[in-house]
Amino acid sequence: MVAITFGTVFVLVNSGGVPDPWPLVIRAAGVLVAALLIAGLVLVARKAPPAMQAPASDFVDRRYWIIVALEAVALFGGLFVVNGVLHRTAVSVAWVALVVGVHFFGLARIWRIPLYYWLGAAMTVLGLAGFLIYALGGTAAIIGLVAGVCSGAVLYAAVGVALRDAQRGRTSVAT
Repeated sequence: MVAITFGTVFVLVNSGGVPDPWPLVIRAAGVLVAALLIAGLVLVARKAPPAMQAPASDFVDRRYWIIVALEAVALFGGLFVVNGVLHRTAVSVAWVALVVGVHFFGLARIWRIPLYYWLGAAMTVLGLAGFLIYALGGTAAIIGLVAGVCSGAVLYAAVGVALRDAQRGRTSVAT
């Protein structure tokens, strides 16, 4: 649910800079994909034996909270610098994608979820691509599409892969 929620936020918030009717089309597609993923999640969760359900202890692990705390400091500290000091609001979403991407590497390690390495790499690359687009003179709308909307799509794709693997009985990816 977390990835679906943040994927939807990435899509809705970062699709507004493109010409009409594209913001509406992108947002409608994002909401539709989110709804389908939620339906898939409900179906998989109902069919899953208790052994496949994620243990709540993962969220009380001290290592998880250290990763989340470091992510929050990097995210908000970096946004303060990007927006308040450098006045480069066009790359805010690139910074968010980069930080969120990097945090998945830590989660992949502590939770032993190989899919998170791929998710982290994809989002990190999209964040870096946003900075590169800015450096090459790209607009905030293009940065929003690449670093924002595409990050949302990657989060959706990761959920889709996890649901597919859970449906097939693989627990290592769907944890």
